[in-house]
Amino acid sequence: MARMKKATRKYEKNHLKDTIDRRKDVAKIKQRNQIKDKKRAKRAKENGDAEDDQDGEVKKGPSNGEDAFGDMTVDDFFEGGFEIPEDPQAKKSVKAKKAEKGSKTSAKRKRSDVDEQQGDDGSSVSLLEHTAAPSDSGSGSESGEDLGTHKGELDALAEKDPEFYKHLKDNDPELLNFGDLAEVDQLSGSDGEDTVPKKKRKKAKKEAAPQDLQEEADFEEKDDDTEVTVAMVQKWRAALVDVHSLRAMRQVVLAFRAAVHVNEEDGIAYKYAISSPDVYHDLLLLTLQEVPRVLNHHLPVKESGSGKLRVSTDSKKFRTLTPLLKSHSSSVNHLLTTLSDAPTLKVALESLTSLLPYLLSFKKLLRNLIKTVVGIWSDGSSAEATRVVAFLAIRRLAVVGDSGIREAVLKTAYQGLVKGSRNTTIHTLQGINLMKNSAAELWGLDQTVGYTTGFTFVRQLAIHLRGSITNPTKESYKTVYNWQYVHSLDFWSRVLSMHCDAFEEASAGAESALRPLIYPTVQITLGALRLIPTSTYFPLRFQLTRSLLRISRASGTYIPLAPALLEVLHSAEMKKPPKPSTLKPLDFSTSIRAPKAYLRTRVYQDGVGEQVGELFGEFFALWTKSVAFPELCLPITVALKRWLKDTSPSSQARSNGKRPSNKGNKNSKLSSALHLLTQKLSANASFIEQRRATLDFAPDNRAAVAAFLAELPWQGTPLGAFVEGQRAVRAEKARLVEAGRREEARKRGQGEDGNEGDGDGDEGMAEGASEEEASDEE
Repeated sequence: MARMKKATRKYEKNHLKDTIDRRKDVAKIKQRNQIKDKKRAKRAKENGDAEDDQDGEVKKGPSNGEDAFGDMTVDDFFEGGFEIPEDPQAKKSVKAKKAEKGSKTSAKRKRSDVDEQQGDDGSSVSLLEHTAAPSDSGSGSESGEDLGTHKGELDALAEKDPEFYKHLKDNDPELLNFGDLAEVDQLSGSDGEDTVPKKKRKKAKKEAAPQDLQEEADFEEKDDDTEVTVAMVQKWRAALVDVHSLRAMRQVVLAFRAAVHVNEEDGIAYKYAISSPDVYHDLLLLTLQEVPRVLNHHLPVKESGSGKLRVSTDSKKFRTLTPLLKSHSSSVNHLLTTLSDAPTLKVALESLTSLLPYLLSFKKLLRNLIKTVVGIWSDGSSAEATRVVAFLAIRRLAVVGDSGIREAVLKTAYQGLVKGSRNTTIHTLQGINLMKNSAAELWGLDQTVGYTTGFTFVRQLAIHLRGSITNPTKESYKTVYNWQYVHSLDFWSRVLSMHCDAFEEASAGAESALRPLIYPTVQITLGALRLIPTSTYFPLRFQLTRSLLRISRASGTYIPLAPALLEVLHSAEMKKPPKPSTLKPLDFSTSIRAPKAYLRTRVYQDGVGEQVGELFGEFFALWTKSVAFPELCLPITVALKRWLKDTSPSSQARSNGKRPSNKGNKNSKLSSALHLLTQKLSANASFIEQRRATLDFAPDNRAAVAAFLAELPWQGTPLGAFVEGQRAVRAEKARLVEAGRREEARKRGQGEDGNEGDGDGDEGMAEGASEEEASDEE
């Protein structure tokens, strides 16, 4: 490319912009002038044709050669009504005078029309010009022709000067877009045609009203007093139950609206007032029970073959009842936020569940209802039966709604779950598990929507973990090491284990849409449990290990959990001898952080050793029938035996005739439990080796490998029988603990709200982290 000349660069820098602006202004003026000239030329042509048509008539006028307009001025001509002067003798006749008088009257009307339609040049337009004036359709075609001509000129400009056309297109695109004006003209011209007289609109509305709304007028209350009485409630009940009266339903809805806002100073005047508690209770029950039945009678909900529910929302009756539906639903939503009585709350939720098919087209109202119902479902103070009914309402909405509603339900339910799991104690744990199990079911209703929402939430967990790792401050780990984060990871493990079950996928013949979430969830969980590897957060490590075991058990995915458990055994907490303590055992099911008083104590070391032995047994029980079990358990067996040897040197010293040293944890209970575990692992490995000694297939035969010991239950193996026995012992222990807790709650009259072990939230878990880390490690 040739180098630009200096003069060209100077011109471009100093004068190009001004030149382009001038050309732009000139082009606009030129376009306007061209349009004006074409309009004038067309009018002149039409006016000339009209004059030619009138010449013959004018020539047939007076033949005496006199100029009929000679003595007239312009003002006299206009005042004469544009009439051609007649014979003086004819003017004297009465008949001519009457005709002249009528013609003057019509001429005034014509002149007013002429003044409105004068041209741009301000010249007078004669009667002949108005005779040939174009109609409305003609003017429309004229504007269309002008727009077409203008478009052709722009196309020619694009060919002749493409640079200037491109500049106009980039800097002033409105100058090139005249086509939209035609559409605006059409819309504005059609406004008058669509206008319907007011009387006709009233008549059409009266004819289109449903017949059910034209019921007898005796249900229209004409009392001066708006106080609702028992007699009025009974009258409404009879009307709703017997004849399904829409008029009575309207009055009941208005009274219900006043009832739910009773004793509220919101500045709104309601038609009815309720002061009696009995009337209030009867009115609430009547509205919540009968209004859905009346709606179902007039607008029945139809179910399709695929199980979808459909309501005729395009019918006139539905459009008529829409304001009533919105008002009643808003009142029910307000009532749910104020109720504290469990039976009434349950009735209100059941009534709302019946109304959901009618509310699917009201997105904003549905969002408010979802938030309210999810708030009841996630509230730890709500009764269990009430929370179950609230979940049924949420599930019903997710089933009958479209994908957008399902996404809103899933997002709101997850937010409610996270909010409701902030404080975890032995009294709230059962309710939190209820929430996690019930919410996990929602993600299986539409797995496509479930995957998109699940990916978003799992990604948020990953972002929090990455922030804690990349920005290691004193407070950064608090975003991960709290109950909400732990419950979130545990929730996703329940979702994946419920909907990615290997047996269900085999029966369905296709993998679950949620299976791609297994890998990121496992990676985040492994990263979280290793974020702070101190003994203070061993309870959190055990919580997350159980979540990973759940995923591995259901999906058949191998997750390497043994190294994380070996790290616990090799910590300073488990190698040194513990201090005696009178503290009660720590409840690991409701703890993610060990209090400082428990560290280096015998009771804490026994508890950690019990958890490690249990989790080792559960992990290897998943693969107890695997053909590769001997190779899988060999490194762990060697590591456990080495740990037992290092932490119990006294027995070896006595066997050698030497004085025992003070090294080792001197915890015989822990050592015996791990020694028993190694024996069971070795026995199970020998069992598998005996069974696979007679096999005649290679490891690359995946089908034969998967069918190895398929007919044998996992409890039939040495390790499986051991794990099953340990589960029975723990179940009995948990039953006794639960019975004691209930007995204590019964004696005290209510359950304790104090936190057992760890219920201090996010801040309490991080207290004294630096001292604990220093005291945990050598």
